[in-house]
Amino acid sequence: MRTNKGFTLVEILIVVVILGILAAIVIPQFSDASTQSKVSSCKTTLASLRSQIQLYKIQHNDTPPALATFEDEMTTFSDSSGTTAAAKDVANGIIYGPYIQMVPINPWNSDATVTVAAADAADVDWVYDETTGDIYCAITDAPATVASDLQDSGDAL
Repeated sequence: MRTNKGFTLVEILIVVVILGILAAIVIPQFSDASTQSKVSSCKTTLASLRSQIQLYKIQHNDTPPALATFEDEMTTFSDSSGTTAAAKDVANGIIYGPYIQMVPINPWNSDATVTVAAADAADVDWVYDETTGDIYCAITDAPATVASDLQDSGDAL
């Protein structure tokens, strides 16, 4: 008498179906984690940028940095009128800053340009309003739900 050892076709199919169901549940959670990390990074970076712009305004007679010289004014030393220098010069009043080491990279676009724009556009990373000092995250390739969430919180255009 011979005994057959092994799994039947039905048993193997049941295991494959169960693995398929588990994969369908788990995979979307991992893909959403990447998006959520970009959202978190964008919000954290914006909070830091906004606080440094506010500090600049306080030290420069309530005047935000100009768009044309944003990076220079935020990454070098300056006096209360906004004149910049590479090094601190106490004798000439160049005692403020630097406020940031460099313009941060936007997690949605992987670039670090600051510009003025009414809405999302190609090659726009940080949207800056030099009259108020407000800065936002440009999110050209974000999913619609994430873009909507960021816009509702005032963090994106």
